Amino acid sequence: MGNIKTYKLGDIVNVLDYKRIPLSSTQRQNKKGIYPYYGAQGIIDYIDDYIFDGEYLLIAEDGENLKSQKQHVAQIATGKYWVNNHAHIVESNGLCDIRYVCYLLNRMDLSGYITGSAQPKLNQANLLKIEIKLPSLKEQYKIAEFLHLFDGKIELNRRINENLEQQAQALFKSWFVDFEPFKNGKFVDSELGMIPKELNIRYIGDIPHTIECGRRPKGGATDKGVPSIGAENIKGLGIYDYSKTKYIPKEFALTTNRGKINGYELLIYKDGGKPGYFIPNYTIFGDGFPFDEMFINEHVFKLNLLNKEYNIFAYFYMQTPFIMNQLNSIGGKAAIPGINTKDVESLPIFSYENNKIKEFGNIVLPMIKRILKNCRENARLAQLRDILLPKLMSGELKINDFNS
Repeated sequence: MGNIKTYKLGDIVNVLDYKRIPLSSTQRQNKKGIYPYYGAQGIIDYIDDYIFDGEYLLIAEDGENLKSQKQHVAQIATGKYWVNNHAHIVESNGLCDIRYVCYLLNRMDLSGYITGSAQPKLNQANLLKIEIKLPSLKEQYKIAEFLHLFDGKIELNRRINENLEQQAQALFKSWFVDFEPFKNGKFVDSELGMIPKELNIRYIGDIPHTIECGRRPKGGATDKGVPSIGAENIKGLGIYDYSKTKYIPKEFALTTNRGKINGYELLIYKDGGKPGYFIPNYTIFGDGFPFDEMFINEHVFKLNLLNKEYNIFAYFYMQTPFIMNQLNSIGGKAAIPGINTKDVESLPIFSYENNKIKEFGNIVLPMIKRILKNCRENARLAQLRDILLPKLMSGELKINDFNS
C-alpha cells in the first residue's frame, strides 16, 4: 500500500469546535425548519438556520457509545447544517482525505483516549492525540472513493424509502384524516370525531385477528441462534439497529409456537421505558429484512389482521393522534409503562369492508415491499463494505484488484 506514516490527528486536521452552538429543546422547538441539527450520534432535529456549509467530519465528544462503539463514533456531514457541543467538527488541513479518516476512526479502539466512566468523554486535547496511520493522500482518496460507492447507494436507498413512506403518509392523510374521497358524502359523529358514514368503525377485538408476544427461554437471550427482536428495535418502518440484536437458541425456536415473524404483521412496542412515560411505536418487517428467520420477544406485540393490505393500513392508522394519545395515556399509567392485549383489542379501527381501505392497501403494499427490499440491500452493502474496509486499509486488497 505504499509508504504508511503515523500521525497524530491534530497534525492532519483543523478543529472547528469554536463555531459550535448548542440549542436547548425549547429553543429548537421555536426554530423548526429544514436544516439538520447534529449531536454526538447524528441528526437529532431539524431547525430553520445553519452554521456550517460544506463537508466536514463530526466525531462524538461524549456519550455511552464512545465506550461501547456499538454505533459509529464519526460521520461525514455535508450541505448546510447546525452542530451542537456534543460532536467535535474537523476539516482536513491538506494532509488527509477526511472521508478516509472517518472510516479509520470508526474501526479503531478509542478506549485509551476516553475519560470518565459514568459519562464517557473524548475531550479535544485527547482527540488531537489520537494516533492514526495513513498511506499517501492519493491512496486515501482512492480507497475513500471506492467505499463511498457503497455509502452512496445506501444513502440513495434511504432517500427512496423516505420518499415512499412520505407518499404513503400523504395518501393516508388525504383519504382517512382529511377524508377527501368522501367530502361530498354524509358525515356522522363517532368516538373518532366526525367521519364519513360509509367508514364503519369496528373494534380490533371484534374482527378476525391474532395478537401475541414472543418469549425467551430460561436464562434469557443468547449470543447466537435465531434473532429475537425486542422493543428497542420497534422504531418505525425500515429501521433496524443490528448492533442490538439478541438471539434465542435454534432448538428453542423450533419448539416455541409464539412470536415467529412471518412477514407483514404489525409489530407494536409493548412495554418498557421510564415510569409514567409511554410512547407507542410500530414497524413492519418482512421479505428478508431484517432477517430471513426471526422472532419477537416478550416486549413486543405481533398483531395480524390476517391481510397484508389491512396490516399496512393499520400501521399508518395506529399513528393517528387519537390512537397515539389513547395508548400513551393507558401505557403511562402502568407501574411498568406498557400496554396489554386488551388495550390493543379495545381500539377502534375502520372496517376493511370499505373499498377505499382496500384500495389504499393495494396502492401502498408495493411501496412497503420496495422499502423492505431496499433495507435488505442496504444491510448487505454495509456488511460487504465492512468486510472490505480493513482489507483495503491494511493493503491486503488493493483498489486495482477490483478493476482487473
